[in-house]
Amino acid sequence: MKKHRRNRALTVMALPAFLTLFFFDYVVMGGLVLAFKNFDYRLGILKSPWNGLANFKYLIASKSTFFTITRNTIMYYLIFTVVGMILEISLAIAMDQLIFKRISKVMQSILIAPVFISFTAVQFIVYAFLNPDMGLVNNIFNLSTRWYLEAKHWPLILTVVKMWNGTGYGAVLYMSVLAGIDPELYESSQIDGAGKWQQIWHITLPALKSMATVMLLLSAGGILHSDTGLFYQVTRNSGSLYETTQVLDSYILNAVFHSSNYGFTAAASFFQSVVGTILILIANTFVRKTDPDNSLF
Repeated sequence: MKKHRRNRALTVMALPAFLTLFFFDYVVMGGLVLAFKNFDYRLGILKSPWNGLANFKYLIASKSTFFTITRNTIMYYLIFTVVGMILEISLAIAMDQLIFKRISKVMQSILIAPVFISFTAVQFIVYAFLNPDMGLVNNIFNLSTRWYLEAKHWPLILTVVKMWNGTGYGAVLYMSVLAGIDPELYESSQIDGAGKWQQIWHITLPALKSMATVMLLLSAGGILHSDTGLFYQVTRNSGSLYETTQVLDSYILNAVFHSSNYGFTAAASFFQSVVGTILILIANTFVRKTDPDNSLF
């Protein structure tokens, strides 16, 4: 308390962030009790009757559907993580190697812009390309593909949209690490006869290892979470595409719209959070044993 009184200005500055974290991340966790209740609007959360694991049973009632959405969720997580990290690191290194640094700064601003565009707007951009009648893709390549009726094309389409949306932002994060590398390391390696590729392999990539590890560890907790806007809005929630586009989050959203079963929603969120927590702990334990300096805790 003495420290807080002495640094009360800093405490006041941190208070809004603390209150936001407390109310939106901790207080709301009390709502997880809905996962084990049959929610009734008239009775409220506390007085609604308990129903045990019924909501979880409902989640996995259709084994084929549950398997499909779980497979899609994990598949897209792996694709987005692997492809995204490769593109982000490659783009960050490419911009860092630019001779004209002013161009690099302009490029950063351009590349980071898509992350601020809502998927509500992105769906119209995608539709302009894939509209079966007047879409740019069909007109340019003289195709007659009904994109919103054929599920097989969408893993690639969603990957392209996701990379366009997030790669620039990720690259800028990695560039912040590259900016901290001592230029003398490159100068010394140049004197020793190292070329650009050798400098990237032995200096640049090792410097990015810590950041890449932290990003992977943090993303492990969201393996069962997906960007609802990407999978629900960009696909226009077309039932014909569910085989390759429906993930756990979009499945839950559809279930809520059709049944308003908030107990089921809470059960699904609880399931996602438990799996995510377990995976973070496992991943962090592995990193701590192999490379303690890069572990989260």
